[in-house]
Amino acid sequence: MPEGYEIARLDELESFPVGDEGLTWRPVRRRFDIQAFGVNAYSAEAEGARVVEEHAEQEGHDELYVVLRGRAAFTLDGEEVDAPAGTFVYVRPGTRRGAVAREAGTAVLAVGAKRGEVFTPSPWESIFAAFGHLKSGREEEGRRTIEEAVAANPDMWQGHFNLACFHAQTDRKNEALAALRRAAELEPEKVREYAASDSDFDAMREDPTLREILG
Repeated sequence: MPEGYEIARLDELESFPVGDEGLTWRPVRRRFDIQAFGVNAYSAEAEGARVVEEHAEQEGHDELYVVLRGRAAFTLDGEEVDAPAGTFVYVRPGTRRGAVAREAGTAVLAVGAKRGEVFTPSPWESIFAAFGHLKSGREEEGRRTIEEAVAANPDMWQGHFNLACFHAQTDRKNEALAALRRAAELEPEKVREYAASDSDFDAMREDPTLREILG
């Protein structure tokens, strides 16, 4: 392979299901090990499925979405915008955004970075990949991926919380409780809030250790 460039087609990228709304994440940045900016693709196999998660970037990230194929309907601060293939959608920080597919097979490219700062890859990419591996039957690969992400970001409570969820989903109760305890040490109020409604912990609600961790 030439050292100066790499080429991949959209359907050659890995694909990971995200959430329960039909969204598929296709990691672009990880595929090429891009370190200068964030870039990923998302697709929806069915009409009406989510193709961009509903969220707002609150930490100063600019994002540009490009509809690669199909047709998407974006909702931007409550306003719906029709976006056929070839449409560019630039969204400023703080603006709430999301999109659903209006045609099966719709795909959207997302490019983003924070103004005035050197880009650093988000640990969320590894967490998404870990659960994607799990859903695809690659449990050990998923476990290795999320454990490496937590080891690289030991003070991020969300990483430990998601590691606890991963262990709980794979019937590793003791490991789940240990990871949840560490998350609670870092951010007790948020961990209590999220764990209280997270179904991953339903099977251990009566466990005295869980009750102790959550107070």
